[in-house]
Amino acid sequence: MSITQPDLTRINTFVLDVDGVLTDGLLYCFADGEQVRAFNIKDGFAIKHAIRQGYRVAIISGKNEPGVRKRLEALDIEDIFLGIEDKTEAFEDYLYMQGVHPATVAYMGDDMPDMEVMQRCGFRACPADAADDIKEIATFIATKDGGRGAVRELIEKIMKAQDTW
Repeated sequence: MSITQPDLTRINTFVLDVDGVLTDGLLYCFADGEQVRAFNIKDGFAIKHAIRQGYRVAIISGKNEPGVRKRLEALDIEDIFLGIEDKTEAFEDYLYMQGVHPATVAYMGDDMPDMEVMQRCGFRACPADAADDIKEIATFIATKDGGRGAVRELIEKIMKAQDTW
C-alpha cells in the first residue's frame, strides 16, 4: 500500500505528544515522588523558531506534571493540554476552538494513545524509536529518536519546504 505524501506547504500547526516525543520516554522517579524528564534543547529551539514564524504549536499529553508545563511555557507554547485521557477529543476541541483544518496539522506521536489523532491529521510523524504500529501509519519517520531531536527534524523539514526556516 502506498501512502500519498501530503502537501507540506499547507502545514501551519504542529501538535506534539510529550513522553517519547519531546522526551526520550525515560522517567526518573525520586524518593519524594518527583518525576523528572529530559528535554532536547534543539527541539526547543525549533519550537520557539516556529512560533516566532507564525506557526501554531500545541501539546497534548496524558501526563500532567508541573515541571513539564513550566518547560513548555518557557518555549512560548500557549496551547498546552496535559493530563488528557482522550487525546482525540482534546485534538478535535483544539481544532474547533482555533479554526484549524486537520489537513494543515502535523502531529508527532510515538505510541498507541496517539494513533487515532494521527489518523485525523494532514501529516503523521513519529520519532525513529516509536512503536511499530505508529510507524506503520506515519507519513514521516524521523531519523532521530524521541527526546533526541525528532521534533526539530519534523519542524525543520516542514519549515524548509515552506522557505520559513
